[in-house]
Amino acid sequence: EVTPLATTPAAFAQSPHGAPEPLDPLALIAGASDLVARAPDADIDRLFRAVHATSRNEAEARGLCALFEPGADRSLQGLQRAANALGEDSRARFVEALAAVAIGGLQNPPQPYDPVEGEQALKAAAVTASMLHEGFMPALNGAGGDAGARRARCNALRQLLDVLDGFEAVQRVAATRYLLREGLARLGTDS
Repeated sequence: EVTPLATTPAAFAQSPHGAPEPLDPLALIAGASDLVARAPDADIDRLFRAVHATSRNEAEARGLCALFEPGADRSLQGLQRAANALGEDSRARFVEALAAVAIGGLQNPPQPYDPVEGEQALKAAAVTASMLHEGFMPALNGAGGDAGARRARCNALRQLLDVLDGFEAVQRVAATRYLLREGLARLGTDS
């Protein structure tokens, strides 16, 4: 059974009468940047770990990597398709992590965050990955649309996630928040 991403947090949001209150998916996306800003570090790290675990499975990583392709469908429907392509365990881990970010974001004040720190952590991970993996930077930045170029970009993304996984939690969370905020800022510009 497939659980829609947009309705999962609704199971956790209870009205005073005890019945789940439906969440408007568009309102959730519109407020996603605020949710990310308010989600505790542990919830952001849980989301990173869910994505990293998915990236370890080559077949599932292809679906995840498709979201990072130029012109990818990052709409709610596109994210739903990507989640549906995951195996049952990965999908559950991903949906639960997203729900934790949403709930944590609804229940907490804005968390301390320095975008420069996030960008620096991401750059450090990229430099480390380029030292560990020959061809990392050209593959990550490659613009080709053929299967080989997509496979190389996906492999580079997986390598970057592996490096970030080895970072201290504070750096990993900063980089993850940076990536989430950048992605959410661009979500509205995708067609």
